Amino acid sequence: MGNREDLLASARRCLIEKGFGRTTARDIATGAGVSLAAIGYHYGSKDALLVRAMIEAIAEWGDSLGAVLAETAGVTDPDERFVRAWDAVLASFTEHRGLWAVQFEMVSQIEHLPELKKQLTAVQKDGRLGLAMLFQGRTEPLDTPEELERGTVYQSLLTGLAAQWMIAPELAPSGADFLRGLRTVAADLASRG
Repeated sequence: MGNREDLLASARRCLIEKGFGRTTARDIATGAGVSLAAIGYHYGSKDALLVRAMIEAIAEWGDSLGAVLAETAGVTDPDERFVRAWDAVLASFTEHRGLWAVQFEMVSQIEHLPELKKQLTAVQKDGRLGLAMLFQGRTEPLDTPEELERGTVYQSLLTGLAAQWMIAPELAPSGADFLRGLRTVAADLASRG
């Protein structure tokens, strides 16, 4: 790898191990075996490098989740597929705990990280459509209003589940808990309509 790639790899490690606020430019440069000046030369600033590292780590997690959810694509019973998918999401939190911790940390600082806000805003729609595709067991996203609505719900559930899991993993709802809860809420809405 070159200095640019070494810096990115070091930044990702630092984000996961130390978090955003506790990672210094020196930590990143030392981990990459390069000078501090290399950060400015290749990325402009430590924050820009950390944002880039974060975006790549999220994309990698998304690919990993996609591979796990692809295993549920052959399940024809939608209830069983839903439960398996959400149980797989829960399992992915254990493997990627550091990533989720730093995501919440960075989101809490998003007003001070305009580049992160810009990048996350830019991928919001694609992320939602991708989640809709993955959770429904399809291989291609559909760009329709209905799919965007589904993706918005999946994204909200995902973020809420991650927050609950970060606080108390033993109390986070399973896929079956989610399914029962959604049915209860849907029945409530249907009875009022």
